[in-house]
Amino acid sequence: MENLETETTRSPPPPPLQEPESKKLKMSATTTSDDEDTANDIGSTKKPRYKRRKIAIFFAYCGVGYQGMQKNPGAKTIEGDLEEALYHSGGVPEHDRNIPRRYDWARSARTDKGVSAVGQVVSGRFYVDPPGFIDRLNANLPNQIRIFGYKRVTGTFNAKKFCDRRRYVYLIPVFALDPSSHRDRESVLASLGSGNLLVKCLECSERGRKVAGLMGKRNYELRGESAKSGISSNTGDVTLESRVSEETMVSCNNCDGDNSNCVSAKENKDENGDSGTKQVEDKILASNESTDLDSRSPNLEEANAEVEPAKGSGFSYGEKERERFSRILKYYVGTHNFHNFTTRTKAEDPSARRFIISFEADKVVTVESIDFVKCEVLGQSFMLHQIRKMIGLAVAIMRNCAPESLLEKALQKDVNINVPTAPEIGLYLEECLFTSYNQKWKDSHEELSMKAYEVEAEDFKMKHIYSHIASTEHKEGVVALWLHSLNHRNYPDLCVVDDGNTTTKESTESENLAG
Repeated sequence: MENLETETTRSPPPPPLQEPESKKLKMSATTTSDDEDTANDIGSTKKPRYKRRKIAIFFAYCGVGYQGMQKNPGAKTIEGDLEEALYHSGGVPEHDRNIPRRYDWARSARTDKGVSAVGQVVSGRFYVDPPGFIDRLNANLPNQIRIFGYKRVTGTFNAKKFCDRRRYVYLIPVFALDPSSHRDRESVLASLGSGNLLVKCLECSERGRKVAGLMGKRNYELRGESAKSGISSNTGDVTLESRVSEETMVSCNNCDGDNSNCVSAKENKDENGDSGTKQVEDKILASNESTDLDSRSPNLEEANAEVEPAKGSGFSYGEKERERFSRILKYYVGTHNFHNFTTRTKAEDPSARRFIISFEADKVVTVESIDFVKCEVLGQSFMLHQIRKMIGLAVAIMRNCAPESLLEKALQKDVNINVPTAPEIGLYLEECLFTSYNQKWKDSHEELSMKAYEVEAEDFKMKHIYSHIASTEHKEGVVALWLHSLNHRNYPDLCVVDDGNTTTKESTESENLAG
């Protein structure tokens, strides 16, 4: 009887009952083994313990000055700054700092160096209490990174795996699609005296940042020299308004993007035999005085009636150009092997096959007097430099540097082609889509989308991303300078289509070996 009583009293021991209960609370709160210790790190032992929440964070950033989104030791990245902000805002405890796997960190998209984003999404388990989590985050981030908000998600959610579509936008200046704008120096020189002069760019033809003879204390108006040379703008308008001051240089974009023209200082040297900078200055000033062109003569056509300027290209992104560019971009739609549109990925690699849902270029936006074609591409996922290379080849075709049939060849598995890469400045991530997740969890969880942040996102885009793209083109002429590389010397594969067969470097080498 004593033994029986002893066994009866031991049957419901308190410790075993309490232990499973405490484990259950841990799992429901954070699914991590160190929840209680972490809770004590945030506040004093007397304050309430906060739970980790699995959330998706929506934010935007301007990529200038950053080496991309993904964290990289020794490099300044968006992810690195964001992780530090999460720690200083109380979202990540001390012992989890710089260990992303401990709070289930995941990103929806990995943008390249200099690429921006409007609808980027990351997920993880963070302490979002007490209220004011978003304000604390933004206070610990630079102005070019803005957090819009967060939404609760399921415990198994992963921003990368559950993102089934990504939409990117590339802003390409309209002048980049004009075959006569920003040509290489040889083409410009070859057109001299032909009666069909190509639009010349004062700075781009020499690929320099400074123009000899045009950097001084006074402002020089290049109207007289341009009209005398018979150079007209892209639209045929002969009113030229390019100015050079000691503070600013003549940018490539100001020459063609703003529909005005310049004459290369080096070309003046070639044609007139002048090698000094003073002769160039004197010639410009003399032409201005002789033609009496000042602010009171806005119309050059009346002031120089005896001069017949060559007709410009008259290029504009009209219906015909829109149809052609859209037709070119449509080649990318569908499932293709994009091994020629990335780096370090072989054609046999399964990851080279990607699915593009749509690629459109129907809208034109004007930012700081520059017209941009808004190219929107929607796909499941993208490889390194893929979008920039797709744009690069499409622009080369629009400028007649390559035949349209080359694009179809470039998507073939057994063809190797060196494809030009457009500058990163015009590319940004527009939105990450979670269609399947929203459909499955629509009854129990919030919809993951940018709808609630549209106004904030648009303001950020115009203030930080669009303005940066336009101002950089004005100051540095990034796209204008890049256009000079689209020639057959730099890219021999652009012109080697014969009878429907593409001759690549690899095939040429094989033929030489066979011979």
